Formats: sequence, structure tokens, C-alpha cells
Amino acid sequence: MKQILSGIFAAAFALSASAVQAQDKPPLKIGGILDMSSLYADITGPGSETAAKMAVEDFGGEVLGRKIQVLAADHQNKADLSANIARDMLDNQGVEMIYDVAASATALAAGEIAKARNKIIMFNGPGSIRLTNEACGPYTIHYVFDTYGQANVTGLAAVKTGLDSWFFLTADYAFGQDLEKDTSAVVTKTGGKVLGSVRHPLNTSDFSSFLLQAQASKAKVIGLANAGGDTVNAIKQAAEFGITKGGQKVSPLLAFVSDIDSIGLETAQGLLLAEAFYWDLNDDTRAFSKRFMERTKRVPTSAQAGVYSSVTHYLKAVKAAGTTDAAAVMKVMKETPINDFFAKGGKIREDGRMIHDMYLFEVKKPSESKGRWDDYKLLATVPGSEAFQPLEQSRCPLVKK
Repeated sequence: MKQILSGIFAAAFALSASAVQAQDKPPLKIGGILDMSSLYADITGPGSETAAKMAVEDFGGEVLGRKIQVLAADHQNKADLSANIARDMLDNQGVEMIYDVAASATALAAGEIAKARNKIIMFNGPGSIRLTNEACGPYTIHYVFDTYGQANVTGLAAVKTGLDSWFFLTADYAFGQDLEKDTSAVVTKTGGKVLGSVRHPLNTSDFSSFLLQAQASKAKVIGLANAGGDTVNAIKQAAEFGITKGGQKVSPLLAFVSDIDSIGLETAQGLLLAEAFYWDLNDDTRAFSKRFMERTKRVPTSAQAGVYSSVTHYLKAVKAAGTTDAAAVMKVMKETPINDFFAKGGKIREDGRMIHDMYLFEVKKPSESKGRWDDYKLLATVPGSEAFQPLEQSRCPLVKK
């Protein structure tokens, strides 16, 4: 009897010791650097933090015996603040991976900090093609969209339908400049003409002077090389000034379902736009979006859906690699195809670009919509190999030519 009891106590002690040992392991921390309160807050912001937490919960909450902890900070669309947050997360808070990083200037700044520390950083909200060109790194992943893909899908479709003269309203920072440059290249290559452009400050409330210049150009298309609140305000004001009724078409080169919801279908109907994801594409996207909506009361944007997908891919790679070492985890991430509600057969290339299908949508008329968030008609599915910059054109130093 004593032997049995001692055996039970020994087993209980062993279990208790292993539990204590697991608790002693530090948590695996992942950090989001987000726009929590400004013009990109609806696109990424609190919704991206929620998506990351959902990914962690669905994964089981721990990996390699370590609890997974999701952090988030507001960069306020300031590149220097983004760099400081990344530095603090990686140097002082023990963060192993950074996700999202919202805008391009802030992403470029945080990317340099992560690169210097050999830490993985995954971009979901920013679009600048520089992130997979000159600013690429061995542990950098550009997951959702980029300016080349947006320009290629939207610009090409527009010119082919006869919308062959363009004037750009461009947000005056890295993302806007790259989006104008990449779309201009597509327009001219396809036989169209660029009649001019004007740059506006980030977070502009009054677009009147910029829109009047665009109107005076007589261009068939006013291309909006901006995003978030800037896109919403420009489209609303173009409608107020009667520009669209005058025959010119406004083309948002990066718009999200949250933007269309803010604008309203009455004003937004007929817009052509490229997206990496839409909540109502299929049963898988609807199932995820339903769960996301239960928490946020909004459907996920492509950036937020990309956060869930990329965080899940990262955690699976950590488990498979048996370590959080960036080189080992990155190797698994690049070798493993991504098959989930966000991407089918997705693949991370050597330059960090995640290749996946892109979609061309037309915004529905109010009479075609069944209710809030029922905003898009699918016009075309563009394979990732056609949507994104070919690897042979890459300016990433990691790409072998």
C-alpha cells in the first residue's frame, strides 16, 4: 500500500513539477504596430489586434510549452514613433515577431529595426512595393497587397475598358508615391496616357483644390493614390462637386470594404477596385467573417483577414521548427504553402512577397445590395503569378539573378 501511495505521490509530484516548469517558460510575444485612432484605424487598428488574438486562440493559446501573448501599440502614423515602438518591443519587451504595421512609412521604419535585430516582421496593412524591393530583408514578409499588385489589377482593367487618360491625386509619402508610379507604368504600358498629378498631405480634410486641378485636366480617370480616410473624403467630395456626373471616373487604387461602407453605395456605386480578400467570396471567408463580426460588429478588411492568416502561418512554423529562432521559422514559412480562407496555394517567395490570388470588384448599386456590407460584385480573379511583380524584376538584394 505504501508503495502504491508513494508511486501516486511521485507521479503527482512529476506532473506538478512539469506544470510549474511550463509556467516558468516566458510567454511568446507577438507585437502589432497599428494605427489605432487615425485615418487607417478601420482598415487595420483594433480589428487587426482582434484578428491576431483570434488566430492565437484558434491555435490553442500556446506553442512549445509557452503561452502566446498578443501586444499592440499605436504608431499615430509617425515613422519615428513606429521605429521607437519596434525598438522597445524587440529590445525590452521580448517580442519575437511584429505583425501588420499599418502604413508604408511606418512599416519601412519598423522594418529597418527588425532587420537589424534579425527578427521576423510581417506586413499586412502597408502597401509600398519597396518593402519587397530595396527594403526587403531575410525575415521580412509582405503578406496582403502591394502597390504593384493594386496598380496591375485596377489600372490594367480600367485602360482595357477605354479609360485611358489619367490624373493622380497622390498622398505625399512612400505608399502614395509608389502607387502613382506603379499605376502610371501600367497605364502607359497598356497604351494610356498620364496627364498629370498633384500631391496632398496625409490625412487631408479638404480636397477641393486638388479635385479642381484633376477636373481641369479633362482626364477620363482621376486615380486616387491614397487610402483610408483620404480615399473616403476624396470620393465624397468629388461627388459633391459633380465631377463624376460630369463624366470623369474616380478610381480608388486602394480601397477596402470599410471605405465603401463609409462612402455609401449611392456615391460609391460603379467603382472598380482590387482587393486581396472579400468577406462574401465563399463559405470559408463567410465563416471566418461571421466570427470576426461577432466581436467587432464589422466585417474584416483584407488587411485584418491577412493578420489572422499570417499569424496562424507563423505559429504553425514555430511549432514545426521547434524553436522561435527567426532563421529556422522563416525557412519553414517559405517552404510551407498557405491554404486557408485567405489564400489557396499561397507561397512566400525569396523576396518576402506572399503570392496569392487578387480580385477585381465593382461596387454594387444600392438596388443590387441585400444589406450593409453587401458591397462588391466579383469581376475577375487574377492569379498571384500575374498580379504581383515578377521575381526577375525584383530589386531585392536577396533575389538571385
